[in-house]
Parts: sequence; C-alpha cells; structure tokens
Amino acid sequence: MVANGDAPARGSAAAAASLRRRRPAGGGGAAAGVGGGASTMLQFYTDETAGRKMSPNAVLIMSIGFITVVAVLHVFGKLYRTPN
Repeated sequence: MVANGDAPARGSAAAAASLRRRRPAGGGGAAAGVGGGASTMLQFYTDETAGRKMSPNAVLIMSIGFITVVAVLHVFGKLYRTPN
C-alpha cells in the first residue's frame, strides 16, 4: 500500500520532476517571505548595501590577528606584572 496515493517513490527522478512542476515559479503565496530566501542572502553581496566591502578571507585574517594580539598582550601582562 502506498501512503501518498499514486505519487512516485521518494527519491526517484519522477518524484523530483513532480516537485519541480508543483512549486510556483514566482514563489508566490502566503509563505513567500518566510524562510529568508536567496534574495535576502544575496543582498549582502550586492552594491545596494551600505558600508565597507570586505571579502570573507579578509574578515577571517583580521579576526585571527585580533585574537593573536589579545593573546600576546595577555602573556605580556602575566610576565611583566609588578609584584605586590
């Protein structure tokens, strides 16, 4: 007995084609804005956003550098503190 009526087996090519046909092309409907679609994620990488444009690699290098500076200052603070 098939649980979903006459629908094709899950994971088959026919099921994938069926899903492509059922989904609306424009994403219309009540849940169109729900889920943070690709348009909201792409806004971070367009020229419409304000602020400095930085690559993810630059952010990673700067954050690792900041962590390194804080760690070095912590070690210097431990080594060169004045005894009471």
